[in-house]
Amino acid sequence: MELPLGDETISVSLPDCDVTVARPPGGTAVDPQTAAEAAVADPHGPRLSRRVSPDDTVAIVVTDVTRATPDDALLDVLLSELESGGVAREQVTVVIGLGLHRPMDDAEIERALGANADLAENHDPDAVVEVGTVESEGQRVHIEINETVAAADSVVSTGMVEPHQYAGFSGGAKTVVVGAGSESQIGYTHGPAMLSNEGVRLGRVTDNPFRAFLDEAGDLVGVDFAVNVTHGPEGIYGASAGDHRAVVRDLAATARDALATPVTGEYDAVIAGVGAPKDANLYQTTRAATYVVLGAYNPLREGGRVVLPAALPEGAGEGTGEQRFFDWLSGAESAAALYEEMREGYGAGAQRAFVVARTLRNHDVHVTDSVHPDVVEACLMHARERVADAVEPGSYVLVVPDALDTLLVDGT
Repeated sequence: MELPLGDETISVSLPDCDVTVARPPGGTAVDPQTAAEAAVADPHGPRLSRRVSPDDTVAIVVTDVTRATPDDALLDVLLSELESGGVAREQVTVVIGLGLHRPMDDAEIERALGANADLAENHDPDAVVEVGTVESEGQRVHIEINETVAAADSVVSTGMVEPHQYAGFSGGAKTVVVGAGSESQIGYTHGPAMLSNEGVRLGRVTDNPFRAFLDEAGDLVGVDFAVNVTHGPEGIYGASAGDHRAVVRDLAATARDALATPVTGEYDAVIAGVGAPKDANLYQTTRAATYVVLGAYNPLREGGRVVLPAALPEGAGEGTGEQRFFDWLSGAESAAALYEEMREGYGAGAQRAFVVARTLRNHDVHVTDSVHPDVVEACLMHARERVADAVEPGSYVLVVPDALDTLLVDGT
């Protein structure tokens, strides 16, 4: 079988194992720009050109290198729509929603945004202003947002609506609230109290306090218009535009239809494919393991393992959050001890270490084919040269070639 590794694939053979492959139903790929043009022309609520005034300054918050969003095409569509509303290109600033990820360099920005790269600036989580408070889970949370975004007359966002460990599905106001938010704000949403809530889980949008916080904070910040896409193994499945809540509901339904995959039985190992851009570092790669173990249905037997082929050219990752992830895991004696320690609190960005520790309490994670096996071994996981080296002969194996675009559900 072929599994993703970076921008390429590797061949994997397990002749001594009983292998089942879980592939989502999938969908029909569409041209992103054509789909976005149709969505912007028929949005949820008024058209963007009717929501802006000719003298408005506009901040468009886009996703960063960790998301496969076709932001170049989405920006072209948005700038054209703004121009039809009388807003000149010079009145627009594009803010790259990094959250606590590393800044994108000039070459990456140009690849992501094409001819509109000159409009872009990286979000700085220290350069924020408070815009108000939101009540969430009995707390008043201060909402701090990027200075450029806060100062703009109109705020627009792009985004990818894909399965997300905490928000259920990403996209909507998340691009702005987290991507262009402060460290303290990100720390609240990704803290142990929020992430331990039963409603905070992969694939759930309704009755999810994480998603509810994003939506309410997005209203406070003033996310006037969103254009998002959703995708799967075949490519982009569709686009939706307009009010950010409706956009997420719309595309989450499309994604569920395409990605929900029934599974029965218990397996000794799950091989979870990642591929670019997520397998650039261990922080992002471990999403595949937590999606398997902490999703709607865990197909592993007690003590079963997750195997992740991943290139890891950036090691653990280069951003603040990625470094905190590495520091927590590399300094821990065991997953169980780390989980208990982190339940008392941690800095923003370290939440991935918390959910990885939660996963590792019951299941080993083996990372194969990487250029940084030392980083893997330092983080309570196991490095192996090849996938076959990480699977015991005679194992019952479930292969999920595109783990981040597959929602495993109980098939019984």
